[in-house]
Amino acid sequence: MPFKKPHHTSDPSCIKPDDNGGYIIEPRGLNIVWGNDDRYWKVTNQGPAELIQVSWLEVTGLVNVQKNKTYSVTFDVKVKEDGYGWKGTDVLVMAKLGKNGKYLYETANLTPGEKLTVPPRPGGLEIKVDSNTTETQLHFGLYEVWSGKWKGGLEIIKARVIAMP
Repeated sequence: MPFKKPHHTSDPSCIKPDDNGGYIIEPRGLNIVWGNDDRYWKVTNQGPAELIQVSWLEVTGLVNVQKNKTYSVTFDVKVKEDGYGWKGTDVLVMAKLGKNGKYLYETANLTPGEKLTVPPRPGGLEIKVDSNTTETQLHFGLYEVWSGKWKGGLEIIKARVIAMP
Protein backbone atom coordinates (compact mmCIF):
# COMPACT_ATOMS: atom_id res chain seq x y z
CA MET A 1 0.00 0.00 0.00
CA PRO A 2 1.52 3.37 -1.00
CA PHE A 3 2.08 5.99 1.68
CA LYS A 4 -0.71 8.57 1.89
CA LYS A 5 0.20 12.03 3.15
CA PRO A 6 -1.85 12.96 6.24
CA HIS A 7 -2.45 16.58 5.21
CA HIS A 8 -4.63 17.86 2.39
CA THR A 9 -2.61 20.00 -0.02
CA SER A 10 -4.22 22.85 -1.93
CA ASP A 11 -5.60 22.11 -5.39
CA PRO A 12 -4.88 25.31 -7.39
CA SER A 13 -7.87 24.66 -9.67
CA CYS A 14 -10.11 25.36 -6.64
CA ILE A 15 -8.79 28.91 -6.26
CA LYS A 16 -11.04 31.08 -8.43
CA PRO A 17 -10.09 34.68 -9.28
CA ASP A 18 -12.97 37.14 -9.10
CA ASP A 19 -13.57 40.15 -11.36
CA ASN A 20 -12.06 42.63 -8.87
CA GLY A 21 -8.59 41.13 -8.35
CA GLY A 22 -9.54 38.92 -5.41
CA TYR A 23 -10.18 35.21 -4.97
CA ILE A 24 -12.81 32.74 -3.85
CA ILE A 25 -11.11 29.66 -2.43
CA GLU A 26 -13.13 26.45 -2.29
CA PRO A 27 -12.25 24.00 0.52
CA ARG A 28 -10.09 21.84 -1.78
CA GLY A 29 -8.07 24.98 -2.60
CA LEU A 30 -6.93 25.17 1.03
CA ASN A 31 -4.18 23.32 2.90
CA ILE A 32 -5.79 21.39 5.76
CA VAL A 33 -3.67 19.82 8.48
CA TRP A 34 -4.84 16.20 8.89
CA GLY A 35 -7.20 16.78 5.95
CA ASN A 36 -6.31 13.50 4.21
CA ASP A 37 -7.13 11.42 7.29
CA ASP A 38 -10.84 10.54 7.44
CA ARG A 39 -10.66 10.16 11.23
CA TYR A 40 -10.25 13.94 11.39
CA TRP A 41 -11.70 15.54 8.24
CA LYS A 42 -14.06 14.82 5.38
CA VAL A 43 -12.81 16.72 2.32
CA THR A 44 -14.86 15.96 -0.78
CA ASN A 45 -14.64 17.17 -4.38
CA GLN A 46 -17.60 19.50 -3.84
CA GLY A 47 -19.25 21.12 -0.86
CA PRO A 48 -17.75 22.07 2.48
CA ALA A 49 -14.78 20.44 4.19
CA GLU A 50 -16.14 18.91 7.39
CA LEU A 51 -14.08 18.72 10.56
CA ILE A 52 -14.76 15.43 12.34
CA GLN A 53 -12.37 15.99 15.27
CA VAL A 54 -8.99 17.65 15.86
CA SER A 55 -7.14 19.33 18.65
CA TRP A 56 -5.04 21.31 16.14
CA LEU A 57 -7.10 23.38 13.68
CA GLU A 58 -4.94 24.74 10.87
CA VAL A 59 -6.50 25.59 7.50
CA THR A 60 -4.30 27.77 5.28
CA GLY A 61 -4.08 29.26 1.82
CA LEU A 62 -1.81 31.25 -0.44
CA VAL A 63 -2.67 33.71 -3.23
CA ASN A 64 -0.81 36.31 -5.27
CA VAL A 65 -1.75 39.92 -4.62
CA GLN A 66 -1.01 43.25 -6.28
CA LYS A 67 1.01 46.11 -4.89
CA ASN A 68 -0.73 49.26 -3.69
CA LYS A 69 -4.01 47.47 -2.85
CA THR A 70 -5.83 46.45 0.30
CA TYR A 71 -7.31 42.96 0.68
CA SER A 72 -9.87 41.48 3.03
CA VAL A 73 -9.50 37.89 4.24
CA THR A 74 -12.52 35.94 5.54
CA PHE A 75 -13.71 32.36 5.98
CA ASP A 76 -17.34 31.30 5.60
CA VAL A 77 -17.98 28.54 8.13
CA LYS A 78 -20.79 26.69 9.84
CA VAL A 79 -20.71 24.96 13.20
CA LYS A 80 -23.13 22.05 13.19
CA GLU A 81 -25.69 21.74 16.00
CA ASP A 82 -23.66 18.90 17.52
CA GLY A 83 -20.35 20.78 17.17
CA TYR A 84 -18.19 20.62 20.28
CA GLY A 85 -15.06 22.16 21.78
CA TRP A 86 -15.82 25.70 20.64
CA LYS A 87 -17.23 27.21 23.85
CA GLY A 88 -14.76 29.71 25.28
CA THR A 89 -12.28 29.01 22.48
CA ASP A 90 -11.18 31.73 20.10
CA VAL A 91 -10.34 30.94 16.49
CA LEU A 92 -7.96 33.25 14.67
CA VAL A 93 -7.95 34.41 11.08
CA MET A 94 -4.33 35.31 10.35
CA ALA A 95 -2.57 36.72 7.30
CA LYS A 96 0.87 37.97 6.31
CA LEU A 97 2.71 39.08 3.20
CA GLY A 98 5.50 36.73 2.22
CA LYS A 99 6.71 33.63 3.99
CA ASN A 100 8.62 35.63 6.60
CA GLY A 101 6.15 38.48 7.04
CA LYS A 102 4.57 39.53 10.32
CA TYR A 103 1.11 38.09 10.96
CA LEU A 104 -1.91 40.28 11.46
CA TYR A 105 -4.93 38.58 13.01
CA GLU A 106 -8.53 38.87 14.16
CA THR A 107 -10.25 36.59 16.68
CA ALA A 108 -13.74 35.14 16.57
CA ASN A 109 -15.92 32.84 18.67
CA LEU A 110 -17.85 30.00 17.08
CA THR A 111 -21.18 28.73 18.36
CA PRO A 112 -22.90 25.45 17.43
CA GLY A 113 -25.79 25.93 15.02
CA GLU A 114 -24.38 29.11 13.48
CA LYS A 115 -23.30 29.85 9.93
CA LEU A 116 -21.04 32.88 9.87
CA THR A 117 -18.19 34.74 8.27
CA VAL A 118 -15.01 35.02 10.35
CA PRO A 119 -13.72 37.37 11.39
CA PRO A 120 -17.19 38.82 11.93
CA ARG A 121 -16.30 42.50 11.77
CA PRO A 122 -17.18 44.33 8.55
CA GLY A 123 -14.31 44.16 6.10
CA GLY A 124 -12.80 41.03 7.63
CA LEU A 125 -9.06 41.00 8.27
CA GLU A 126 -7.59 43.79 6.16
CA ILE A 127 -4.09 43.54 4.69
CA LYS A 128 -2.50 46.54 2.98
CA VAL A 129 0.03 45.80 0.25
CA ASP A 130 2.35 48.81 -0.04
CA SER A 131 3.68 49.97 -3.39
CA ASN A 132 7.29 49.46 -2.23
CA THR A 133 6.92 45.88 -0.95
CA THR A 134 8.85 43.03 -2.51
CA GLU A 135 6.31 40.48 -1.23
CA THR A 136 3.26 39.74 -3.35
CA GLN A 137 2.18 36.40 -1.89
CA LEU A 138 -0.50 36.54 0.78
CA HIS A 139 -0.36 33.68 3.29
CA PHE A 140 -3.57 33.33 5.32
CA GLY A 141 -5.34 30.85 7.53
CA LEU A 142 -7.89 29.85 10.14
CA TYR A 143 -6.30 28.59 13.35
CA GLU A 144 -7.05 27.19 16.80
CA VAL A 145 -3.89 25.48 17.97
CA TRP A 146 -3.47 26.85 21.49
CA SER A 147 -6.25 25.44 23.68
CA GLY A 148 -5.45 21.74 23.23
CA LYS A 149 -9.22 21.05 23.27
CA TRP A 150 -10.69 18.48 20.93
CA LYS A 151 -13.25 20.11 18.69
CA GLY A 152 -15.53 18.95 15.91
CA GLY A 153 -18.56 19.76 13.79
CA LEU A 154 -17.06 22.66 11.84
CA GLU A 155 -17.70 23.05 8.11
CA ILE A 156 -15.40 25.21 6.00
CA ILE A 157 -17.59 26.52 3.18
CA LYS A 158 -15.04 28.80 1.49
CA ALA A 159 -12.37 31.40 2.07
CA ARG A 160 -12.34 34.78 0.40
CA VAL A 161 -9.55 37.22 -0.36
CA ILE A 162 -11.31 40.30 -1.64
CA ALA A 163 -9.58 43.30 -3.24
CA MET A 164 -10.99 46.36 -1.52
CA PRO A 165 -12.14 49.32 -3.65
